[in-house]
This record gives sequence, C-alpha cells and structure tokens, in this order.
Amino acid sequence: MEGAKPLTLLTRADCSACATARADLTRICSELGTGFDEVDVDRAAADGDPTVRAEFGDRLPVLLLDGDEHSYWEIDEPRLRADLARRDG
Repeated sequence: MEGAKPLTLLTRADCSACATARADLTRICSELGTGFDEVDVDRAAADGDPTVRAEFGDRLPVLLLDGDEHSYWEIDEPRLRADLARRDG
C-alpha cells in the first residue's frame, strides 16, 4: 500500500510509558525521515475492533514494524535503527 508507514505505536490514553515511547519514536523517526502511525487500543476496541487490545493491551506501549511486534514497554532504539536500516536496504 503506497504511503503506508512501516511503524505503528500501540498506546492508550493517560499512559506515561506510552508518552515516553511516543516522544522517543518521534525523535528517531524525525532523524530518519520517516513517520509512524499510532493506534489507541482502547479507542480501537470502542470502535469495534477489540483484537489489538486483547493481544497487546497488557504490555503497552508496543511498537510494530511491518505489522509484527518489535518491542514493548519502551523503544529499543539500537535494534529499531538496525532493523529499519536492514529493511530499507
């Protein structure tokens, strides 16, 4: 899908760890010239899709790379940078 971002940050409102992960990911993505999507798992569940919250809601924040779990509770910056470099060739 054109324009799709490889990174998705799963969060919930009023989560301090989620806010820290968002700030870290914003900085990293800014440096790398890429972006990320953010999904609030509680909002997704309220909108009719409880699967993401059921799978990941007990260990937020969770970072997905190309739809697969990459890290949780915090951004693993060295690993993320290496995986993005490898992915982008």
